[in-house]
Amino acid sequence: MKKVIIIGGGISGLTAGIVLQKSGFETHIYEKNPIAGGELTGWKREGIYIDNCIDWLTNSKADDSEMYALWKDIGMLGDGVKLLPKNRFFSYTADGKTVSFWRDLEKTRSEMLAISPEDKENIEKFYNAVKAAEVFTVPANKPMDKFGLKELIKFWPFLKGMGAVQKAYKGMSLKDLADSFKSPVLGKAFTMLHPENTQAFSFIVSYATITSGSGDIPEGGSLAAAMRICDRYKELGGTLHTNSPVKKIVIAGSRASGILLEDGNEINADYVITATDANHCFTKLLPAEYMPEKMRAVFDDKEHYTTFSKYHALFIIDGKVGIPADTNYWKCDGPLIGHNKLDSIGLLCYDYDPSTYPAEDKTLVQVKVIQYLEDCLDWIELAKKDKAAYDARRKDYADKLMAEIVKRYPEAEGKIRLIDTWTPATYALHCNSFNGSYMSFVADKNSKTVTTPGVIKQLKNVFIAGQWNMGSGGLPPAAVQGKFAAWRICKAEGVTCK
Repeated sequence: MKKVIIIGGGISGLTAGIVLQKSGFETHIYEKNPIAGGELTGWKREGIYIDNCIDWLTNSKADDSEMYALWKDIGMLGDGVKLLPKNRFFSYTADGKTVSFWRDLEKTRSEMLAISPEDKENIEKFYNAVKAAEVFTVPANKPMDKFGLKELIKFWPFLKGMGAVQKAYKGMSLKDLADSFKSPVLGKAFTMLHPENTQAFSFIVSYATITSGSGDIPEGGSLAAAMRICDRYKELGGTLHTNSPVKKIVIAGSRASGILLEDGNEINADYVITATDANHCFTKLLPAEYMPEKMRAVFDDKEHYTTFSKYHALFIIDGKVGIPADTNYWKCDGPLIGHNKLDSIGLLCYDYDPSTYPAEDKTLVQVKVIQYLEDCLDWIELAKKDKAAYDARRKDYADKLMAEIVKRYPEAEGKIRLIDTWTPATYALHCNSFNGSYMSFVADKNSKTVTTPGVIKQLKNVFIAGQWNMGSGGLPPAAVQGKFAAWRICKAEGVTCK
């Protein structure tokens, strides 16, 4: 039985471990934190559950898609896992008008036309693009660089549909899409969820996940999902080593002999999968020159490929004060958060998942504020150099955001208090995330999203898994890249990948 060491116990590493255990390998996952899950996680403060990750889960709909099958295989979904319906992507209110991106796409179309009949052409184009993008799925059985005619035929409807949507919005960012609308309310709504330089195509695909009914949320949130996946891995005989940071991969010629732990222990293996942040991998675990050329090109092209993160604050309110469930944004003349003065506030209300509540008569809300590179680096530097100042800034921003919530919902005054905050530095320190980003790169309108095969040409038995291999990242790319790393090892050993 061949032995595989997996560095990193996030969703990529856990998925790789599950697939390899099913395929007859001995696997060991080494995770630096006390619990596995990586960014698929949550925690408790004062008995209140705080969710970090899942706002919707792509390919959650029970169907014959490869991604849904993978979610079931690893324990993300399956028997006993209740799905909470995602009935709205989000809403935006400004100047007395509200636009909502409903699960019911026709309802969204009708509401948009009622708000701005003069935008009919743009609205119809958007409607048709979302309908076309509802075929979106994530190929999950084998690496796309290994596709043959059979796979191309299978995924032709997907490729055709995505090609049509990309063509319709080629060369457009979300800012461009917003500016193309005559109605400032409709236009601005498109820039709420993602950075303005994000390709318009990406927003349409994300929303189509909701309208197709394939973007629901597992009850209990991210931490419960991570624990199900951990349990699945251990049930299959995998060994999970927590509190076990890896110092480097030990190289002998064109192969890796194993890993060296931070505590000085060296562990041998036949194969190594690095399922950590890509920058961490090629600055700490392996020499920089081992980074694949396609990946290096993206890291080096700072003009067209950028990163972002968010500042989060979670509040609890005594009672119900009229805040709708799920995500709602509104126009504001808001505070300065980092280097940006807010012109809108977004509030995620957890009324859709009562399992997060400490009591039925409470309202749990989370504010998320986009942080671009300059702010992300500021957060990380401050957290490392002056913890007191870092904590003070977190609290100051939370106080400002709390005041904005009270302006919007006056009944919350005297009833709302802060539970916790987290920042780009949280991701950098907890998950070794590059620039504190919880996603991968944002490709601008003049670029293409890049998928990097998870191989290292200088090393025959080391493979890369993780969201940085695939487009803008996220949970599905992270999971499938774990599967693909396992597939390559199975292929090398001549065994069936299960």
